[in-house]
Amino acid sequence: MGASGSGKSTLMSALAYRGASGTVVEGEILVNGRPIGDFMRRLSGFMHQDEFFVGTLTVWEHLNIMARLKLDRRTSKNELIAKIDELIRNLGLSKCKHTKIGIDHCEKTLSGGEKKRLSFATELLTDPHLLFCDEPTTGLDSYSAQKIVAMMNFMASSGKTIVCTIHQPSSEIFAMFSQMILLADGRIAYIGSNANALEFFQTLGYHCPNSYNPADFYIRTLALTPGSEEASKQTIKYICDHFTVSEYVKEVEMVIQYEFHMGRSLQIASDTFRSNFKEQFWCVKLFLLIYRGLLENWRDTWLLVVRLVEKMAIALLIGLCYVGAATNDQKGIQAIQGALFIFVVENTFNPMYAVMAVFPQDRPLFLREYKSGHYSVGMYYFAKVAAMIPGLVLETLLFSLIAYWLVGLRATSGSFWFTTLIILLTLNVSLACGIFFSIAFDTIPSAMSFLAPFDFHLMIVSGLFIKLSSLPSYISWTKYLSWIMYATESLTIVQWEGVHNITCETENEDIPCLTTGSEVMERYSFSFDNLNRDLWNMFIIGVIFHVLSFLCLYRKTKRK
Repeated sequence: MGASGSGKSTLMSALAYRGASGTVVEGEILVNGRPIGDFMRRLSGFMHQDEFFVGTLTVWEHLNIMARLKLDRRTSKNELIAKIDELIRNLGLSKCKHTKIGIDHCEKTLSGGEKKRLSFATELLTDPHLLFCDEPTTGLDSYSAQKIVAMMNFMASSGKTIVCTIHQPSSEIFAMFSQMILLADGRIAYIGSNANALEFFQTLGYHCPNSYNPADFYIRTLALTPGSEEASKQTIKYICDHFTVSEYVKEVEMVIQYEFHMGRSLQIASDTFRSNFKEQFWCVKLFLLIYRGLLENWRDTWLLVVRLVEKMAIALLIGLCYVGAATNDQKGIQAIQGALFIFVVENTFNPMYAVMAVFPQDRPLFLREYKSGHYSVGMYYFAKVAAMIPGLVLETLLFSLIAYWLVGLRATSGSFWFTTLIILLTLNVSLACGIFFSIAFDTIPSAMSFLAPFDFHLMIVSGLFIKLSSLPSYISWTKYLSWIMYATESLTIVQWEGVHNITCETENEDIPCLTTGSEVMERYSFSFDNLNRDLWNMFIIGVIFHVLSFLCLYRKTKRK
């Protein structure tokens, strides 16, 4: 216990081997006389103060997925279901078993207290020997808070070790705890039993009124009072200094020494903790993450409908603007090339900017689950991208089916499907680029400030705004980075290959007159021979962006 900023969460995170990267820990942290390590992720559970969930999942679906990620792979289906149902029943979640956890514009979601109990249930899936709870009662009503603490008390009586940080508990809840550590300004003000705490404070001249909640008394005494910071610091120093030389701390030191020697004599090595544990197969973990990602994307019906309607509306608008314009004459050349460029641009910028917020929004949940050892960075990244693909394919098909035939492009099934494939490749590269910029930069505004000029240059060297062969040598190499250029060229090849009868109405020699598809290609410095090259280059650029995105995510994850 302690006032805000006293160091409660930092201390507990260090004890649970879940401290932030760069945290300096002095002294030793031992479990049964052995230094803590990665085994703590299996040995212990950690209930965080803030709850992060995939909001489109129901209570049962969330617990089912987490159980399969966390439990021994030899656990039978019946055992797993029985464990989940027991936790749901014991924590009073039966009524909301099939309710979505929480998503905007959804009729029914979990309350704050229900989310807190679900978070508690998630950590109890593995039946941990050690359980760390960061302010488990914050935001709960008295009944829910008492129910959770009573369950922790029952677990402690059955041999579990439970460490909590708690903020201003009621007197009934405070009485349930047996041992207490009081923190103040990063220092220990008291360690020992609740009963002896009042006695220690009284010896220093701090008396708790009979009708006063002892928890409130301790926190008030050790808090930094606004306007009286110096006086408060003197009080804290006085109490902490006296505790370091008191009989109470000597008792604590004797217990520590006893436990240390007992742990050494038992020779319980850290690698023996749950040594018989068999982790879930990586392929099963990957499947579960993809499945969860698909549910997340497809359960948000409102957002899905908006995206599909938007895509169809844009396709319809493009088609109506160009309907009847794709004729086999000089005006038709300009119309077709304009339509192709809009096809590329629509499927470049829309997915690129739409994905910018996805990874930053998921970062807190990902970091929490990764630090708990549930999966690797690679699994998360691959699953997240794989879950996006079905929706993107559906959007692309709808767009092509509407816009391609309305514009009146080449009326063959081969040309249609080739165009759809090129649009899909364009969309994939754009998606990978958006993911890279969203991960590489710490904030979306900073990512946008670099992405906008990058996109602007991609358009300039696409081949429609300037003849590529006329680019200056010092900048012409940048066209090879532009998948917009590759996509535009490949779409142009599909439309004009084998065309030899373009009508030319004018007889003025000063006005260009293109009569074949080859002449159209020459006008834009394109070549029929580049089709395979364009497709492979788009694929390779997409792979490079995905690799860079993964490396950035991996580096940032390890740093945090």
